[in-house]
Amino acid sequence: MFRVIFHLDMDAFYASIEQRDNPSLRGKPVIVGAPPTQRGVVCAASYEARKFGVRSAMPSVTAGRLCPKGIFIRPRMDHYREESRKIMALVAQTGALIERVSIDEAYLDLSAVVGQASSLSFGPARPALSNFTAESEAGRMPALQTDDVLYHAVPLARELKRKIFSQCGLTASIGIAANKLLAKLASDFNKPDGLTLVPERDKVLFLRPMSVRAIHGVGKVTEQALNQAGITTVGDLQDYPGDLRALAGSFGPKLKQFAFGDDDRQLELGDEVKSISSEETFLRDTDDRPALRKCLREQ
Repeated sequence: MFRVIFHLDMDAFYASIEQRDNPSLRGKPVIVGAPPTQRGVVCAASYEARKFGVRSAMPSVTAGRLCPKGIFIRPRMDHYREESRKIMALVAQTGALIERVSIDEAYLDLSAVVGQASSLSFGPARPALSNFTAESEAGRMPALQTDDVLYHAVPLARELKRKIFSQCGLTASIGIAANKLLAKLASDFNKPDGLTLVPERDKVLFLRPMSVRAIHGVGKVTEQALNQAGITTVGDLQDYPGDLRALAGSFGPKLKQFAFGDDDRQLELGDEVKSISSEETFLRDTDDRPALRKCLREQ
């Protein structure tokens, strides 16, 4: 069955909450994490800070060097989790099947919702598109029923974004596609506050210029192996005539499918916790076993 998948990604979630709660921080480089005078990492960076090269998981001391005027704020995780609950409650109102990926990210399967709505209420979908990222491509798209179903999802995405902003004061980016791979790439395509649809007709062209690292499952080791074979873009993957198992092992056949925008992964539904983690950054390197044991017991 043809699917309608959204990928919802809140924009610079922690930093945006801090800027919303303290208007004096708006337009300034906000860095959520330990101050650069202490050992720690960046949890989130506002888009103003990202212009200086600051990224999540970067050591705070490095962020301080890159962005000397950055405003460091200690994270308020309980507050962020509460905001996440509010947002996910709005997401649930769509009637979608939901895979919650993280505190600020989720996949939505709206296939049943959009299928019913398109047959009952929306009418022609394409005339409704305006100021839309993929709109420049709309004129050359065929009257494929599959893409028409995707177009019918646009009003739902716009309404969800509107509700999140009006009720939570935060922006979100949404990618719309027929599978998880493309929806995730689409949500990243036009951040912040983006709304991007990848039609089936154009998915191969959409992927071609992207780095191979953009493909789900490609890590540093696989990227290096592909690069050494002259494969740096997804287009190179699409054109590669050989067996990718020689470069990527058992992942090779799946990698080829992903390169052409095909992805049959289902949403992982439910609230089962598959892993849990906690960490502590020490001010100095230590091999003090009693201190380390004490820290572990406190996690």
